Amino acid sequence: MNNWFAKVQADQRLNPSHISLYLALFQLWNMNRFRNPLSVARSEVMRLSKIGSTNTYTKCMKDLDSWGYLQYHPSYNPLKGSTVNLFTFDNSSDKGTDKGGERVLRPYINSNKQSKQVNSDSNLKKNYDQPL
Repeated sequence: MNNWFAKVQADQRLNPSHISLYLALFQLWNMNRFRNPLSVARSEVMRLSKIGSTNTYTKCMKDLDSWGYLQYHPSYNPLKGSTVNLFTFDNSSDKGTDKGGERVLRPYINSNKQSKQVNSDSNLKKNYDQPL
């Protein structure tokens, strides 16, 4: 996503509708575990992106396609959704190190892990009827 934001910042053609549309599509792509192609319903994407006009939606979708931000395959069948392929904007050929094919693994720290409480005599003798 950081690489995408850098690309957006440098691209003067994009307006807020393009950015809003892409972020709505990215959210749907994320919810589908980044699987391509992504089947989309125009009404849902318009609602998520806060785009009120089908003309604006279609123009922005075609712009993002022609500018290389995604691949848009419209469906003219009202019962079948259009499909979109989104890309990862990794602008490096290196996968994280100076050593070619090796990848740097960053540790995952689960900050939501709850600490265990140890039963001590002070915890067992608390009087919960007393005000704090």
